[in-house]
Amino acid sequence: MACPYFVPTEKWDGGGWIHPSRLPLGGGWQGHCSAPGHEQSQLEESEVRDFCNLGYAQKCPRLPLDRQFDAVRFCITSDRDQRLLVSCVGESAHLPVQHKQLEFDASQMHWLVEHPDRRIQKQADCYIQSYLQRRTKTS
Repeated sequence: MACPYFVPTEKWDGGGWIHPSRLPLGGGWQGHCSAPGHEQSQLEESEVRDFCNLGYAQKCPRLPLDRQFDAVRFCITSDRDQRLLVSCVGESAHLPVQHKQLEFDASQMHWLVEHPDRRIQKQADCYIQSYLQRRTKTS
C-alpha cells in the first residue's frame, strides 16, 4: 500500500528490501511527494523506503492531517487475453474507502480505464510495469 501522495518516477533496486516484489507497487520506486505544500520536495532515501513505498506513514512530516486515504493498494483481479483488470483500493485506518476498477491492454500497452487521480494513476503505471516484468520472467 503506497502513500497516496507518492509520485513514483523511476525503479529503485537499492532500497535494501528483502523481498522487493512484495512491495505495494511490485518493487521499490524513487519519486517525489505531492502532499499539499510539499510538492516536488526532496525526499531522503529513508523516507522513500519507509514511508512513500509503504503507506500508513504516520511519522511522515508531510502527511496532511485531513486526507482521503492513508494508503493505496493494487491487485490484478484478471489477466486474460492480454486484458488486465486492476483493483485499486484507497484505504483509511486500514479500511477501504474507495474502490476503482482499472483496465490495461497489455497487447497495446495502454490503459483502457484509468484512475481519475493522476498521482494514483502514476502508481498504477508502476504497478503494471512491475507486474508485466514478473509475468515475462515466469513465462
